[in-house]
Amino acid sequence: MSKISVYVIAYNDEPNMRACLESVTWADELIVVDSHSTDATATISREFTDKVYQHEFTGFGKLRNDAVAHASHDWVFSLDTDERATPEIRDEIRRVLAGGPTADAYFVPRRNYFLGRWIRHCGWYPDYRQPQLFRKSRMRYRDEVVHEGAEVDGKTGYLSEHVLQYPFRDLDHYLAKMDRYSDLMADRMVQQGRRFHVHQLVTHPCFTFAKMYLGRTGFLDGMPGLILSGLYAYYTFIKYAKLWEQQSRSC
Repeated sequence: MSKISVYVIAYNDEPNMRACLESVTWADELIVVDSHSTDATATISREFTDKVYQHEFTGFGKLRNDAVAHASHDWVFSLDTDERATPEIRDEIRRVLAGGPTADAYFVPRRNYFLGRWIRHCGWYPDYRQPQLFRKSRMRYRDEVVHEGAEVDGKTGYLSEHVLQYPFRDLDHYLAKMDRYSDLMADRMVQQGRRFHVHQLVTHPCFTFAKMYLGRTGFLDGMPGLILSGLYAYYTFIKYAKLWEQQSRSC
């Protein structure tokens, strides 16, 4: 069976580090790329691996490519600090690698936990992001600041078992995280040459809420679904407000 490297990118996420890394102790190689955390993130990481590297954060795409570059094995599995690899996904990965992979990169479904329940709607399930299991030689992340995509030179496939994600501990954590992400998104839109238009402060948040709560049946998730849809509408409003702020400064 092919050996596998697991990488985790981290920054000031001490509350999540131990549970995250404990879930991938089965890896042949465990890599943590930390962006100079000021809490115990790096200290906890060194309890699990001696391969803890410090990289300046200049964007998620570049940071992920830097992490992959540290991997010794061709097969790589990525895990974020707020995610947990279940025994089921571990066993499926082992079966795929032992049986001869039929793809070069695999998407992995994620179950997201928020405000006391597993979210089944709002577009949060199965919540595939970029492929999480892939051949190092066949995939590269796009050099994007946030919400980075990936380019696969080959065939993609889908695994059936899940990774668990705990993206926000509470509402305060959501607001703090989205403050950072809205900064990054505004920067990305400026880099792309996108221009601010007044209607974006109204139409885009309203569309986001309607898409999540109605189109993606967030109402079936009860109060957490309503709150989550409203929070994403707020995030959409803030990122366009920050785009306006950046462009108004340059005028």
